[in-house]
Amino acid sequence: MTSTMHTAWDRDSILVGGDWIPVPDGTDVHDPATESVIGRSASAGPTHVDAAVAAAGSAGATWGARTPEQRAEALDNLCTELRARRQLLVDTTVAEVGAPVSVAEDAHIDLGIEILESYARLARDLPFREQLDHSLVLRRPAGVVACITPWNYPFYQLAAKVGAALAAGCTTVVKPAELTPLSTYLFADAALAAGLPPGVVNLVPGSGRTVGAALAGHPGVDVVSFTGSTAVGRGVAHAAAESLKRACLELGGKSASVVLGDAPLHRAVTATVDAAMLNSGQTCSAWTRLLVPRARYEEAVALAADHADTLRVGDPWDRATQLGPVISAAQRRSIAETVDAAIAGGARLAAGGTGLPDGLERGHYLRPTVIADVGPHDPVVREEIFGPVLVVLPHDGDEDAVRLANDSDYGLGGAVWSADPERALGVAARMDTGQVDVNGAAFNPEAPFGGWKSSGLGRELGRAGVEEFTELTAVQR
Repeated sequence: MTSTMHTAWDRDSILVGGDWIPVPDGTDVHDPATESVIGRSASAGPTHVDAAVAAAGSAGATWGARTPEQRAEALDNLCTELRARRQLLVDTTVAEVGAPVSVAEDAHIDLGIEILESYARLARDLPFREQLDHSLVLRRPAGVVACITPWNYPFYQLAAKVGAALAAGCTTVVKPAELTPLSTYLFADAALAAGLPPGVVNLVPGSGRTVGAALAGHPGVDVVSFTGSTAVGRGVAHAAAESLKRACLELGGKSASVVLGDAPLHRAVTATVDAAMLNSGQTCSAWTRLLVPRARYEEAVALAADHADTLRVGDPWDRATQLGPVISAAQRRSIAETVDAAIAGGARLAAGGTGLPDGLERGHYLRPTVIADVGPHDPVVREEIFGPVLVVLPHDGDEDAVRLANDSDYGLGGAVWSADPERALGVAARMDTGQVDVNGAAFNPEAPFGGWKSSGLGRELGRAGVEEFTELTAVQR
């Protein structure tokens, strides 16, 4: 293996077959809090994609032949190297995503490493050979996986995809989002330091139109794992279908937090606001629709607005900050246009709005926003805004709440709140969505995560996440 000298945030190379290869083209990386350039990433082209896919294909036979225990040990070593780089990973995430430092620590880096650790356990525990009567069912590596990651949780999503693929015995070609490629370079550094064989992890940064499209349609790629917008996901699925490769798509969401009539309203509303605003609202599974009993609607709107107004927006390096900026000027403009259009159409702005928060003169900041008195067909209710915006809607009982929750093109996450756990479970079981939290239950990194409808295909995390990257052979004997 060879390496090039570089700073943490100034990278001019791609990783192919264990070697850092300089490329002439690059892209600046900006800090969304200051709007200044903080680093640079290489920009790969189609020939680089070909080389990376070939390297992954060549490494596949050896890596796939390793025992599950050997793959688990390699993942353990990767986790060790990542933990040694934890502070640099946190700092990089704050800088390129704009996530507040506490959010970068907990929701981005620590959770990502926890997910990788879970894949090491699964590599040891998953039955790759199962006897079914007189058949031996073999779960075999699917081959080369293209991992196309988003800008909102770059490290977390990388861990979710690459960890599962490696546990299954697959090799990977990674394309990070252009806006947030820097933490992916650190992951690649750790993979080399951990002793992963050349070609098991390859890195080709670049644009979606060039690198992403080349990977999705590449005949040497066996599975495409993509996280991003529903619109782009449809294009990825179409490209993958040309060669009948599997596409695992984790796409948009417009998740409902359903508050039933017997729920503790204050707890349910404030927790929903916090979930909607996490990572400045740039979370695909965020609970962005709050459904409350009509009789308590005004009380719920007031509680949501009051709590949103307490959330501190500002410098992501300040530990007191709860919301940093959104990722870019374009993203801020898109969010603001949707909110302003809803207000112009008669919706009530209960909290926030589209102006810069007090005391901030630069950066892509928005105030935590709560909208009420809006019709069910308004774009602010129907579309994924991907910003710190919560819509409050009234319902007329459990059946109506389920109807409203399911009245969406999306089905990724959700929540139910009730003093009666069985009543909550009954509602949760009828919600057309991939994951539902009851009464603020903790996130489980080993539970399947993924969506119904326009929220995607397939599942990430846990056993289901590993199985996405395997093929089955049944041997009758």
